[in-house]
Amino acid sequence: MMIGRIIIRRRRREEIFLLVLCLALLAATASFAANVTYDHKAVVIDGKRRVLVSGSIHYPRSTPEMWPDLIQKSKDGGLDVIETYVFWNAHEPVRNQYNFEGRYDLVKFVKLVAEAGLYVHLRIGPYVCAEWNYGGFPLWLHFIPGIELRTDNEPYKAEMQRFTAKIVDMMKQEKLYASQGGPIILSQIENEYGNIDSAYGPAAKTYINWAATMALSLDTGVPWVMCQQADAPDPIINTCNGFYCDNFTPNSDKKPKMWTENWSGWFLPFGGPVPYRPAEDLAFSVARFFQRSGTFQNYYMYHGGTNFGRSTGGPFIATSYDYDAPLDEYGLLRQPKWGHLKDLHKAIKLCEAALVASDPTVTSLGSNLEATVYKTGSGVCAAFLANIGTQSDATVNFNGNSYRLPAWSVSILPDCKNVVFNTAKINSVTVVPSFMRQSLKVAAVSSDAIGSTWSYINEPVGITKDDAFTKVGLLEQINTTADKSDYLWYSLSTDIKADSPFLGNGSQTVLHVQSLGHALHAFINGKFAGGGKGSSSNAKVTVDIPVTLVPGKNTIDLLSLTVGLQNYGAFFDKTGAGITGPVQLKSLKTAVDLSSQQWTYQIGLKGEDSGLPSGSSSQWISQSTLPKNQPLIWYKTTFDAPVGNAPIAIDFTGMGKGEAWVNGQSIGRYWPTYVSQNGGCTDSCNYRGGYKSNKCLKNCGKPSQSLYHVPRSWLKSSGNLLVLFEEVGGDPTQIAFAAKQTGSLCSHVSESHPLPVDMWSSDQTTGKKSGPVLSLECPTPNQVISSINFASFGTPRGGCGSFSHSQCSSTKALSIIQKACIGSKSCSIGVSIDTFGDPCRGVTKSLAVEASCT
Repeated sequence: MMIGRIIIRRRRREEIFLLVLCLALLAATASFAANVTYDHKAVVIDGKRRVLVSGSIHYPRSTPEMWPDLIQKSKDGGLDVIETYVFWNAHEPVRNQYNFEGRYDLVKFVKLVAEAGLYVHLRIGPYVCAEWNYGGFPLWLHFIPGIELRTDNEPYKAEMQRFTAKIVDMMKQEKLYASQGGPIILSQIENEYGNIDSAYGPAAKTYINWAATMALSLDTGVPWVMCQQADAPDPIINTCNGFYCDNFTPNSDKKPKMWTENWSGWFLPFGGPVPYRPAEDLAFSVARFFQRSGTFQNYYMYHGGTNFGRSTGGPFIATSYDYDAPLDEYGLLRQPKWGHLKDLHKAIKLCEAALVASDPTVTSLGSNLEATVYKTGSGVCAAFLANIGTQSDATVNFNGNSYRLPAWSVSILPDCKNVVFNTAKINSVTVVPSFMRQSLKVAAVSSDAIGSTWSYINEPVGITKDDAFTKVGLLEQINTTADKSDYLWYSLSTDIKADSPFLGNGSQTVLHVQSLGHALHAFINGKFAGGGKGSSSNAKVTVDIPVTLVPGKNTIDLLSLTVGLQNYGAFFDKTGAGITGPVQLKSLKTAVDLSSQQWTYQIGLKGEDSGLPSGSSSQWISQSTLPKNQPLIWYKTTFDAPVGNAPIAIDFTGMGKGEAWVNGQSIGRYWPTYVSQNGGCTDSCNYRGGYKSNKCLKNCGKPSQSLYHVPRSWLKSSGNLLVLFEEVGGDPTQIAFAAKQTGSLCSHVSESHPLPVDMWSSDQTTGKKSGPVLSLECPTPNQVISSINFASFGTPRGGCGSFSHSQCSSTKALSIIQKACIGSKSCSIGVSIDTFGDPCRGVTKSLAVEASCT
């Protein structure tokens, strides 16, 4: 009995302990709930105004395996917030059938952000634009009777509210709003509607008021925003999107100045050169925004990623969504942009106490020269000195001191005395990446020649599926396919009499086709005759294809295809595609319009329905002679994954246009034969002056995109399956892997650089006067600096990869840098004559170094 009593007492003590523990955990959870509000200065979290730096990462444009690293690098770069859209068509591809798995696991993504200690801005929309197919809307919306998108329309509003409420409920169930102890501090409803709302007339105002009321009724406990919406009703915060938002003013003096999209670069269209934005200009735009009372700024994009599958919009948006972002498409640091912005964020955070506590005093220091001072009653002081001129550097006097301001730059002084950062002076390393091309090693085959290891299936021309149908006249493509495939066959049989003017050597017969786009291929009697394509600026296609007809029955098969659906503009959902005519046969003597005849239609390809993307089918043909440079062919091979951990891509040089699948997952559309224009590119773009999307371009006269990202997590060590569908003709034996590696690692720092922001606090504490420091760090783990390819202290010329000595150059520089850096992951060297001696008196000198990491 005594033993039984002891056991019972122990159980009771354990039960009491567990009860107390549970209550403690509940109390702890409740204590983490944050009260998020705002006032005229800033977003306010638990009664404290915050200066917040944010960056966009779109979860479907990377993989769950990449998310933790992307989030950590964002945190390391000085971000406080991760911003993402919510992609309706990805989550509800079929009405009431949802997908929140894999790359679409929104809850997992938000929780990972929370685990890293960062906040989330959830931009529900649910229209997102984002160069995403159909702006993020599911295509089935288009077929709801009486629906009109993005206006005061009951069927649309019912669907929008249903999906928005579902997302909010999901977040609430997981306790992910800050009011519940989660990371979400802001949500967005609608998206850039103010850019196009005038086209919708009076209904636009009614709609936007309804959207605001609907969002508020969901009771998230955090503020809602509307970007680019000057008439956003209270208490919705209206925010700015653009390359510059320093001149933006909220529509109420009770709302903070917020910038939801600072475009870090620009998107890439097929047929276009690659846009980029200089780090100095991006930093200038951010510093100016905070200088002029901004307290929340977001980079669009901080990591752009990849448009896998058929997710691209536009039309003609490329598969790469790199966006020249601080984290590149593969998730690697883009240097010096990432590091320069990291230093900027640290400098801004040193000013936070002053920025949120006071309104600024602005003083003109001369033409295009400006000082902005934030000062609190307790004596905390921060200043920004700006030179917004584009031509000349300037020397200004401020607080009794002299400061040199490069053109188009902002200097940040956290104590109103010492400059810790200037937007035009980069103190971060520059990394010049390279892609190491590797042969596509076929599984269990050591030879680099891979042609004999491929198998193929011909995609039949024209109508071959049981669900084909006939209609009189030409059908618009999107209404017909509902975007279930890029492809729609238009097929027609026509009899040509023996005495027809379309026959004979002198007939010069052409097939004239007009299409809303985006591309088409024409086949006459089963043989390829020609085709055409549109562009990102004009998707329409008009072609005159020479054809040879025969007496009697002739079959005309037209394959029309889309390259991502329209994602932006008023009534963008009504933009059509496909062959709407006319379709005519023309000779020198006559023309016949075929448009109103009876056409047979087939949605999609036979291979798509047969499961060829996943490699299934017993019809694959393996033979020593592989058909190449022929249209409409499926190719298949198996391969071993490249060794190592470096990010990898497939180089599709040698192929034409199509789509590729790795182990059943689409890596996107490839189109290496779509070459960009020859003119307008520059290897070195002047950052001074206003940026626009066509200011800084590279890769002219080359394929818009040759390399296509293959996530490492999609691969096995061996036995991987690669399937291609080639539309126009190519040679798959030419394709290869390319591993992204660090090429050169460079830094170039002047004696006149500001005191490094990392050293500012300690310098203020010790009172020691430090000088600028050059730092090098290998960008990937387990790498060390293996060689110093160039080092010069003096007046070195050129840039990374092309540095050269001048007559003013210290003879000690190379040996000093080698001793300090080789064998280490990182190193730092003071840039001064105390370290290197003085090779030329009376001249401002700098240190330039180029290194390699292995």
